[in-house]
Amino acid sequence: MSAELPFVVLASKSPRRKELLGTLGFDFRTVSFDADESFPNEMKVEGVAEFIANKKKKAFEGDLKYNEVLLTADTVVIVDNEILGKPKSEEEALEMIMKLSNKSHQVVTGVCLSNNQKSISFSVISNVWFTKISEFEAKYYIQNYSPLDKAGAYGIQEWLGYCFVEKIEG
Repeated sequence: MSAELPFVVLASKSPRRKELLGTLGFDFRTVSFDADESFPNEMKVEGVAEFIANKKKKAFEGDLKYNEVLLTADTVVIVDNEILGKPKSEEEALEMIMKLSNKSHQVVTGVCLSNNQKSISFSVISNVWFTKISEFEAKYYIQNYSPLDKAGAYGIQEWLGYCFVEKIEG
């Protein structure tokens, strides 16, 4: 007897999350809605992504069928105990990338999986080391990729990640 895989309802605008689920072979649909992504100032930075993933679950107003699982997630980049969210401008993206240059930082993804009966959430932390990135290289990346929709202003699966990531743990 084989178990039936649940149908995933992905509550995300992220093309990377859609691609990942598709690559893994899940049947899924996406839903999009706005959720408050604020968090208490006194919260430990490592807990923020999971906290926001749970807030997104609570903001979901759709109905789930018996075999559906809602997937909400959030990713934050942390350097020197500071959360780097999605930059609001190219100038802010440049500032973030330069903060990450020649340093290690953490990428924390919080995930919440829920159905009509229960909910579980967890976080995954990866430590990432960048080599030195010049301002010229950072500007090239900003002009040729889309850093404004990414936490920390970069995607590891893009040029900046290919060229400047020295090491990843996690």
